[in-house]
Amino acid sequence: MRKITWKPGAFTPPRVDECVGFARRVGYRKIMRRFQDHFSDVAAAYAAHRPTYPAALVDFLAESAPRRDLAWDAGCGSGQLSVLLAERFARVIATDASPEQIAHAAPHPNVAYACAPAEASGLPPGVADLAVAAQAAHWFDLPAYYAEVRRVGRAGALVALVTYGLVRVDHAIDHLVDRFYVDVLGSYWLPERRHVEDGYRSLAFPFSEIVTPHFEMQASWTLVDLIGYVETWSAVWALEQAEGRARLEAFHRELAHLWGKEPAVRSVRWPVALRVGRV
Repeated sequence: MRKITWKPGAFTPPRVDECVGFARRVGYRKIMRRFQDHFSDVAAAYAAHRPTYPAALVDFLAESAPRRDLAWDAGCGSGQLSVLLAERFARVIATDASPEQIAHAAPHPNVAYACAPAEASGLPPGVADLAVAAQAAHWFDLPAYYAEVRRVGRAGALVALVTYGLVRVDHAIDHLVDRFYVDVLGSYWLPERRHVEDGYRSLAFPFSEIVTPHFEMQASWTLVDLIGYVETWSAVWALEQAEGRARLEAFHRELAHLWGKEPAVRSVRWPVALRVGRV
């Protein structure tokens, strides 16, 4: 296991198949025993079908950070936010505890991906201008993650938790999605999902919080895009494991009926919620 090395202006991440030496020294094995891996089995689909974040959100984070030298994206998945941050920060360190997610991450010359849990990043102390976790913090050991944020962040660094709600299309499709989400998938959602549903307001956030603008994610999608996205939900995977695909296929048929042939591409959107503060 190779240690992350650091020099001024340089970061050498471990290979995808390695875990960081620093994390091992501070209890990596213990942390990984607690790691709930709900997405490795769908990592390729996650990379292909998860939506991207709005540029305005990245602009807000960059402009609120004390500097734009280094951003740390914890629980980065396949890098949906990481590559956007790389347009505004000189360097982005993107970490995820799942090697499969890292293996499918979108490449960018300013992003260094590393296999590491959010609670033990392997970064040196006091180097990050921004510590962000997008659609991931509800899976973390939050006290341990916050301790790592304080260790890694420089004085005044920005800490941000980002989440987004259910996809919205139109009244009829929204009603169908809501019914599938509650009536079919309800018992398959893990308890942590409630934090996404309330926009992370129920999560402890022991930082000096700042007011944030309203953001919305948007995309132009086909029916195939929407179905691919829904199939990345952890509860859908659990449903398939328990019952097979019959109820999922029934949802697909109803969705296709409502979608229709025209327009083939529709505008879809997700409400974004933030908790932002300073170290």
